[in-house]
Amino acid sequence: MSFSPGNIVVLDRVDSTNNYAMALIQNAAGKQIKPVFALEQTHGKGRRGKDWKSIKGANIMLSIPIGMQWLAVSRQFQLSVAAALSCRDLFSKFILANLFIKWPNDLFINDRKAGGILIENIIQGTLWQWTIIGIGLNINQQEFEEFSLKATSLKLETGKNFDVLNLAGELVTLVLKRIEELRSGNFAKMLEEYNQHLFARNKTVKLKKGNLVFETKISGISPSGQLITKDAFERRFDFDEVEFKGLV
Repeated sequence: MSFSPGNIVVLDRVDSTNNYAMALIQNAAGKQIKPVFALEQTHGKGRRGKDWKSIKGANIMLSIPIGMQWLAVSRQFQLSVAAALSCRDLFSKFILANLFIKWPNDLFINDRKAGGILIENIIQGTLWQWTIIGIGLNINQQEFEEFSLKATSLKLETGKNFDVLNLAGELVTLVLKRIEELRSGNFAKMLEEYNQHLFARNKTVKLKKGNLVFETKISGISPSGQLITKDAFERRFDFDEVEFKGLV
């Protein structure tokens, strides 16, 4: 299925596309629930409770609601893999080298962040009802706030301007394609691809756990989503257990 802007809810301004998509689910009453795109977010969400800031109309701010009754709650990381690969699929049409996925689901060009994903779920008991894949990708923005100096965009990397709404339609198509690949039982292959493009793989990095900063080498990501590193011995870390502090 190919998505066009006509298949997407387009908003001029909203607090958060994820919040809007969540409201669509709660008020659906059997109606089709479409992806949500916004030109501007007043309270865009990032991981660890951070805001996602963007210049109006410059970037992709998109939330994709998907019914998830077919996947066990314990396999949530598999959805993160599908979403991250989808974003890389889109950028790989324009960026041919040094395009990485930073664990768990940020998009990097060289060592600069070009996008991120925030996944929010509706779970009832043990049943995974819905997921909302919130995606923010830097497309035409060229200047970033001081704390975001390590950011980049598609325009900065290619010198070209892009139609962000059309790209959002392409991205929805790519996400649904990866979701179908996951439903078909191809997660092992997808994880291999994810690890192939993993940022800083086989490199020594600084990580912070609590008040401790230490050096270790990134080996890859486990099927359950743990970061695997090696120094004197192998270590495994869950989401948000450690913070990346840079390459050594």
